[in-house]
Amino acid sequence: MDTVSPYLIAIFLAWATGQGTKYLILVVRHRSFNHFRQLYLSGNMPSAHSATVVSVLTLIGLYEGVTSAIFGLAALVAGVVMYDAVMVRRSSGEQGAALQALIREQKSKVPLPRAAKGHTPPEVIVGALLGVLIGLVVFLATK
Repeated sequence: MDTVSPYLIAIFLAWATGQGTKYLILVVRHRSFNHFRQLYLSGNMPSAHSATVVSVLTLIGLYEGVTSAIFGLAALVAGVVMYDAVMVRRSSGEQGAALQALIREQKSKVPLPRAAKGHTPPEVIVGALLGVLIGLVVFLATK
């Protein structure tokens, strides 16, 4: 029987750890357990997207080598995901929040659009560091 792919293990662990950490930070900050939506929403510390792609990047580097073509492709994907989180998603989230404020201020009957949050650079950096750590742990546990 084949074992589960270490890449899939890293993806799941990075995502669950990133989202779980966001939840725990809010629980401590607000002294309330009523933040279950944070388990699946985007934004806040740390970036689970960054943790996920960097955990896979780390595993590929450790298993295949940093000079392999697949490592180069994984580095490109990780770079695009992290750039998008900081530059594109963060910008569209700020625009969505401004739109919501205008709709409220005008007391408009227009339904409030959802404003998905992006990430600040520190949130992405911490997510990436979490990804490296999880990649290393999965590598050591599965080699």
